Amino acid sequence: MQHYLNYIDGQWRDSSRQLEVINPASGEAYATVAQASIKDADLAMTAARRCVNQGLLTNVRPAQRVTWMLKAAEEIRQITEEAALILCLENGKNLDTARDELIESARYFEYYAGITDKIEGISVPLGKDYINFTQYIPMGVSVQIVPWNFPVSICARSLAPALAAGNAVVVKSPEVSPLAMTLLFKAIERAGFPQGAINLLCGTGSEIGSHLVKHAEVDQIVFTGSVATGQRILKDAAERATPSVMELGGKSAAIALADVDLDTLLSSVKLGIFYNSGQVCSAMSRLLVHRSRYDEVKKAVVELAKSLKIGDGAHNSELTPLVSESQQQQVLTMIEAARQEGATILTGGEASELKGYFVAPTIIEADQDMRITQQEVFGPVLAIMPFDDEDQAVEMANGTDFGLVAGVFGESLNQTMRVANKLIAGQIFINEWFAGGVETPFGGIGLSGFGREKGQEAIYSYVQTRNIGIRLNHHK
Repeated sequence: MQHYLNYIDGQWRDSSRQLEVINPASGEAYATVAQASIKDADLAMTAARRCVNQGLLTNVRPAQRVTWMLKAAEEIRQITEEAALILCLENGKNLDTARDELIESARYFEYYAGITDKIEGISVPLGKDYINFTQYIPMGVSVQIVPWNFPVSICARSLAPALAAGNAVVVKSPEVSPLAMTLLFKAIERAGFPQGAINLLCGTGSEIGSHLVKHAEVDQIVFTGSVATGQRILKDAAERATPSVMELGGKSAAIALADVDLDTLLSSVKLGIFYNSGQVCSAMSRLLVHRSRYDEVKKAVVELAKSLKIGDGAHNSELTPLVSESQQQQVLTMIEAARQEGATILTGGEASELKGYFVAPTIIEADQDMRITQQEVFGPVLAIMPFDDEDQAVEMANGTDFGLVAGVFGESLNQTMRVANKLIAGQIFINEWFAGGVETPFGGIGLSGFGREKGQEAIYSYVQTRNIGIRLNHHK
């Protein structure tokens, strides 16, 4: 059984403890990873602080950081096939999705390489007796806690802009899916970043995650994960007023208007809720359909769900297992709660007969106030509901505590834009779920969190503005 290590202060380190990593498609352990200790976490934070204090990332010309960033992207591309297979085995996702995740990770480093030497301040006019200007300076030591659903790409999403801006980073990997991230760090290590600039720890959130966010050396916290965990982190962050970026999930709705193109909608439903088995913070977990098209759309969506090929991700199945047994049970529990509340299970609703942590693709006819339509499921479960007019659709879409993404489907540009402008979400999709990319800002409103990742805007999450004012002496 292969064993993986932590990366601390430029060295790969083992630990006296280890965690088993389970293949979700079989339910069997197939690798182990060193479980970081509190001492390991302190060593990583000390290394990151030393890197910051010595200016190893910031005393060089920004063009040097560009070189490191581009080399990292090149090295990540070199490990795509090897790391994708590991990601598939530890996480359950299909092989194509895993490859895409590695490719996206390389794109983050390429994209932010282009910004690295363009993080420029401004001159502020104060009259002839003054010179005044601003600088963008790095936050310092950035602690980043990465979720298990897209561990490699979400890690790169925050690691790349943090390094571009000159921060040293300590990353905590998810204990259920940490292995491909070690290959990501080996690739970045080969890019030549200074010692202490990047550190990787695998440990439990309750021990290592909690210790890191409370640490005296932390200057910033970046977290993607559940609302409950994010709230606990923010309470700890409040003690030291530590700046944070929070991406906490959603309960996102797609609105299908009366003139929706059915094929366009179905393509997005397949991607929106069944991609990665619905384990996506921005998944299309609710579908609101104009009553005039409701029966037609409902029938088509059920047929779509029934047609999906379920199986091991290594075989590129369309619907793959959930990441763990506990995740599988959580999803099944929420489906059963919906049934108890009076919702109608149109298809699915149970574990697959296959070995492993599978849940059949599930379509549920529900009401607006049910738990299944108000709380994040994080599984292949779509709640479908009718609406009578545009105002009702908007009210229903906005009728949760979340605000991550939303979508509108219809042929009229005027109507789709009018509806989009009324939706409460950080990102709106029109006629294609997940429209966007590395270049487009991403983040939430309400319980979906705050701060923005991706795009040029994200770089400003990793810097702070410093103003310098100079009084000129005009005496001869």
